[in-house]
Amino acid sequence: MRQDEIFMKEAIRLSRLAVEHGNEPFGAVLVKDGEIVYSNENQIYTATDPTFHAEAGLLRRFCAETRITDLQDYTLYSSCEPCFMCSGAMVWTKLGRLVYAASDIDLCKLLDEQGSHASQLVFENSHHKPKVTAGLLREESLKILSDYFPRNHKG
Repeated sequence: MRQDEIFMKEAIRLSRLAVEHGNEPFGAVLVKDGEIVYSNENQIYTATDPTFHAEAGLLRRFCAETRITDLQDYTLYSSCEPCFMCSGAMVWTKLGRLVYAASDIDLCKLLDEQGSHASQLVFENSHHKPKVTAGLLREESLKILSDYFPRNHKG
């Protein structure tokens, strides 16, 4: 679990950087064999791309740069539970494991919206189901999310 915390702290650090760079507070880290192989922060505003979430952007760039599309041996750490789009990308890349901090329900409470466990719904209804560890360093992630939302609009 200690190693999981180290990688999650990096994803959360990236979520802070995303805000500093003018984006929403989400970060993601891809790990294989105990080493970070790729990381990314949300870039929806700076890239002028509403699909450039931390996780989807990471997967898109990692796969394009490495030509690796089967991620069964990889773990993705996300500062917040991935949305439907990002979870779908994890299915299509056959991600081995997902670890996230705050849940979609946590986020939606801050936004005064109805939430669901987006990743769980996608994985349950898909041909590939990554192993999932939820809620790791949840409070640290929630602090960043609650500092950003509701002062800023989502999307």
